[in-house]
Amino acid sequence: MPSSRYERAARSAGYRTIAGVDEAGRGALFGPVFAAAVVLDPSRQIRGLDDSKLLDADRRAVLAERIRERASAWAVAGADAFEIDRVNILQASRLAMKRAIERLRAASDFLLIDAVTVDLPLSQKAIIHGDSLSFSIAAASILAKTARDAALARWDQVFPHYGFSHNKGYGTPDHLAALEKFGPTTLHRFSFEPVRNACQSQDYVWSGYPEQGELFRCLEANVTNTR
Repeated sequence: MPSSRYERAARSAGYRTIAGVDEAGRGALFGPVFAAAVVLDPSRQIRGLDDSKLLDADRRAVLAERIRERASAWAVAGADAFEIDRVNILQASRLAMKRAIERLRAASDFLLIDAVTVDLPLSQKAIIHGDSLSFSIAAASILAKTARDAALARWDQVFPHYGFSHNKGYGTPDHLAALEKFGPTTLHRFSFEPVRNACQSQDYVWSGYPEQGELFRCLEANVTNTR
């Protein structure tokens, strides 16, 4: 279970604005990878924080609202499918995390990050399975997951054949069957083997990526906030 021990250790070392950082959607075949950064307020406890993957959707939604209300600062960002294919999913995940950190209105002086580090001149600690060990990282995992799920529900309306509202772009049997039947959309990750295989099974010509600004507008009201 997550705890505050990493945050307390950072404060004991003299740091004051500690951000937890995590991503969502790294293993999906479609769309962007999302990341969130959260600076929790030690005086405003949020009960029930945990790795977002261990929470059902209703519980994640409740906790996400509490995080947005009670955190000192939070932000959500992403790296799109074009960037994922250009630099690889690991580097795109780190890029999304960096963008989320940079969007925090309360500048952080220490980062707790799930498994990786980011290219910022800030003290930071990478924690394997951090979303199940640190409250701040768990909070970030919840915001990243709920934001990405909301975006996939919107993309499901744009691309109704792929089941994004329930499979969230991951390689489930129904998603793979749709790829086989309809081929990939221009927002699929062509650097991922199942997507490339679907291209080979279709008489399909990829014409490049569209402008994605319109699709990201569903997040505009839910990207950053501070108390």
